[in-house]
Amino acid sequence: MEIKSLIFSLGIFLLFQINTQQKTTIYIIGDSTAANKEEKAYPETGWGMELASFFDQSIVVDNRALNGRSTKSFINEKRWEAVLGSLKKGDYVLIQFGHNDEKIDKPEVGTSLTAYQANLLRFVKETQAKKAYPILLTPIMRRSFQNGVFKDTHAGYPAVVRKLADSLHVPLIDMHQKTEKLIVGLGELESIKLFNHVDSGHVHYPTGKKDNTHLSPYGAKIIAGLVVEGIMDAKLKLATYDIVVAADGSGTYKTVQEAINSVPDFRKVTTTIFIKNGVYKEKLNLPTTKQFIKMIGESVEKTILTFDDWAQKKNAFGEEKGTSGSASFYIYGNSFSAENITFQNTAGPVGQAVALFVAGDKAKFVNCRMLGFQDTLYTYGYASRQYYYQCYIEGTVDFIFGSSTAVFDKCEIFCKKAGYITASSSPDSAKYGYVFMNSKITGNAAEDSFYLGRPWRPYAKSVFINCELGKMIKPEGWHNWAKETNEKTAFYAEYGSKGPGANAKARVKWAHQLDEVTLKEYTLEKIFNGWNPKE
Repeated sequence: MEIKSLIFSLGIFLLFQINTQQKTTIYIIGDSTAANKEEKAYPETGWGMELASFFDQSIVVDNRALNGRSTKSFINEKRWEAVLGSLKKGDYVLIQFGHNDEKIDKPEVGTSLTAYQANLLRFVKETQAKKAYPILLTPIMRRSFQNGVFKDTHAGYPAVVRKLADSLHVPLIDMHQKTEKLIVGLGELESIKLFNHVDSGHVHYPTGKKDNTHLSPYGAKIIAGLVVEGIMDAKLKLATYDIVVAADGSGTYKTVQEAINSVPDFRKVTTTIFIKNGVYKEKLNLPTTKQFIKMIGESVEKTILTFDDWAQKKNAFGEEKGTSGSASFYIYGNSFSAENITFQNTAGPVGQAVALFVAGDKAKFVNCRMLGFQDTLYTYGYASRQYYYQCYIEGTVDFIFGSSTAVFDKCEIFCKKAGYITASSSPDSAKYGYVFMNSKITGNAAEDSFYLGRPWRPYAKSVFINCELGKMIKPEGWHNWAKETNEKTAFYAEYGSKGPGANAKARVKWAHQLDEVTLKEYTLEKIFNGWNPKE
C-alpha cells in the first residue's frame, strides 16, 4: 500500500464553528510520540505537531506532550498542574501515555498498572471539574516485527485505558488498535515510512537512525489523522462545514462552482467548503469578491477538480484561448486555502495547459496535487504570496511559472519527459521569487534532461534550499533562455542540495550557492513580508 494513499485516504478533517467570544483549546498531554520536536531532531515528528492542520482558526492546539514523560513524571514535574491552570470550560484534553509508564525498571517514570490507572483517573476527574472534556487515548504501537510477525510491546497498559474509559463513560480513541491495523496492513517494509528511519549523512543524524517508536513527518500526519478519525467516531458533535459539495446530491450543492457562487461577496470570516470524493469536471473561477474561502477534499486522490482546455484550443469566436485561457481553476480571491484536493488539466502533451491559476494574495495549499504537462501551475499574481506544503506537482516544460512569490515546503516536484521546472517572471521590485525548501525533485525523466529553471522575465528568482535533486537535473542546473543579458539580472541559487542531481561545481558560473549568513534571510516571515502561513 502506498504511504501517500494512507495520508490522504483518511478523508476526515475537523472544522469548528467560530466562537467570537473565546476560542476552544485542545490540550495534548502525553509522551514523545505526540510531542513537539526541536529542529535538531528533524525528521522526527510528534503527531501532535500535525493535529492543528486538521482544524481552522477557531481552534487552538496546545501541545504539552513531552519526550520521556509518563503519567507519573508528568504529575510530579507539575506539568499537569500547569495545564489545569490554563484549562477553561469547553476545552478538550487528549490524554495519551504508556510508552514510558511501562518502563518499570526506571523508577522516575515507570508506573504500575494500578498507579497508571489512578493517574489517568486523576486527569479525567480534574479535567471534568474544570467543565472541560477529557478524551483517553491508548498508546500508539511501536513497529516491532519478529520473523515477519508483528508483536505488541505494550503489555497490559492499553487495556487499562479501555477499561477506565468504559467505566467512566468518557470518549476513547483506541490508537493502539488503529496503529496496529495500520502497521500490519502496510507490512514490515512499507511501514518503515511511518517512523524515523534516516540514512547516514543526514545533517541531524550523521550516522543514520532506525527508530521504530518515533514518527516521520509522513507518519505523524497519518497518526494525527487517525486521532481525528477517532474524535469523529466518538460522535462528539464537533464537526461542521459551511458548505458540502457532493456530485451524488448528498451535499449542499452538486458542483464546486455553485458552492463558490453561494459565498457572500467580501465575507470577512472563513467559509469552509468540504468536497466529497468525485471527479468534478468544471472550469472553475473564484473571483476577487470571494475571500477567505477554505476548500477541503475528502481524499486527495479521489477529490479531483479537472478540465481539459489548452492554449491553442479555439474559443466561441474561433480565437485561441492562450495560456491564461487554458486554466482549469482560476483563483483571484485573497486568503484562499485548499487541502486534500487534486487540481488537474487533462488536455495532455498539447502545449500550454494550466491546471491551476493563482492570482490572489495569501494562497495556501496543503497536501494537494497539481497534475499536467506544460505550464501546470501558473503563479500569476504579480504581488501574490503563495505557500505550498507537502504538495505534489508534476509536469514537463516550465511547469511552475509566473511572477508570484511562492514557497514550496516539503513538496515533491515530479519531472516528466524533459524540460524546465521553473520559469519565474519575478518583477525587479521583488526580493524573492520561488523558494523550494526541504523538497524532493523526482520523476521518470531521463538523466540530465531537466533544468532547475530558466528566466521567463529578466529578473527571475528561484532558490532551492536543502532539497534532494534527482538524476534528471542537468549538471549546469540553470538556463539563460538564450539571452546572456539574463545572466546579469536573474537570481538562481542553491543551498545544501543533495542527491544525484546536486553538483555545485558544475553549475553555470552566474548561479549562486548561498552561505549561512544569506540563508537567514530565507524564513517564511521574511519571504512573505510578515505573513506566516503556518499560523
